[in-house]
Amino acid sequence: MALRERPKAVSLTDAAAARVKSIMSDREKGFLRVGVKNGGCAGMEYVMEYVEAPEALDERVADKGVEIVLESKALLFLLGTEIDYETTALHSKFVFNNPNQTDACGCGESVTIIPVKEA
Repeated sequence: MALRERPKAVSLTDAAAARVKSIMSDREKGFLRVGVKNGGCAGMEYVMEYVEAPEALDERVADKGVEIVLESKALLFLLGTEIDYETTALHSKFVFNNPNQTDACGCGESVTIIPVKEA
């Protein structure tokens, strides 16, 4: 019996995958790591950083030809999130479409996220 593929913790849009490919092509090795941290007026902020290798409990996600790493302690806050990359006349940035996000500050730099409850 074949095992079904496990659902991805997060997904990337085509635009986000293209941007990750672009920024990682300049690096010889490593990963883009996504997480959250306490901060901002709404309570939490999304963070992205370069790492040489995932930590032992980090979640590796492959989608649309790229691989990113999710910080283990942020996983319950990020489940179901779609990461997009948006370009307008005034800015270019990654955008997190997170079903667990309940609020955001006026400037859009911080969010309120409720972790997924265990089933």
